[in-house]
Amino acid sequence: MINISAVSRSNSQIIKYPIITDKATRLLENNQYSFVVDRYSDKVNIKSAIESLFSVKVIKINTCRLPRKKKRVGKYIGWKPQYKKAIVTLSEGDVINLFTDS
Repeated sequence: MINISAVSRSNSQIIKYPIITDKATRLLENNQYSFVVDRYSDKVNIKSAIESLFSVKVIKINTCRLPRKKKRVGKYIGWKPQYKKAIVTLSEGDVINLFTDS
């Protein structure tokens, strides 16, 4: 049996995409950013990936694995995939620009 957490992943594979919801935009005021991350990555890997991708200093990381949700399309019932969310707190003065100015 292979341990999935021991498999090395690149930083772009650990951090999938940012979460942009009402709650996540409220957290931006506290210098906290939400990301969907790889399900098998731990806080140490997430911290190193964020610091190297965005050149910022991470203070704290909170993670949670959200439950699968049932999805119905007509008479067919399926499941949305389970994912892991990381809320990253940055040090004062560090900013990740999620919204680019065109």
